[in-house]
Amino acid sequence: MPVGQLVREVAATFQEYTQSGGVRPFGCSLLIAGADHNGNHLYQLDPSGTFWCWKATSIGRGGSSAKTFLEKRYDAQMELEDAVHTCLLTLKDSFDGLMTGTNTEVGRVSNGRFEILSVEQLKDYLDQI
Repeated sequence: MPVGQLVREVAATFQEYTQSGGVRPFGCSLLIAGADHNGNHLYQLDPSGTFWCWKATSIGRGGSSAKTFLEKRYDAQMELEDAVHTCLLTLKDSFDGLMTGTNTEVGRVSNGRFEILSVEQLKDYLDQI
């Protein structure tokens, strides 16, 4: 299923719950990332059912300052390794405590597949920031 179609389906469900009586609306935003025949995609979905396509974004506590940081650092031509570093630097800026391989998780889309970095892989990145 194309990522955009998946996002539209989830957004329709969110919007339906927002307007239906007797049901509780969803109360969280989502970031949906994926790859399909059109390339890699990142969408932000709000509880109202509204969604946006991004190259890089952040939600949650500290999301505004993280977006500002990403606007300054993100480059569409950056290598995947640089993107992971930028992601971790963005997260570190609003992180409470020490970032470790056990309290931090990074997912990435590589060669059309989504993967979550292992604790060992993540530790290598964290040692560099």
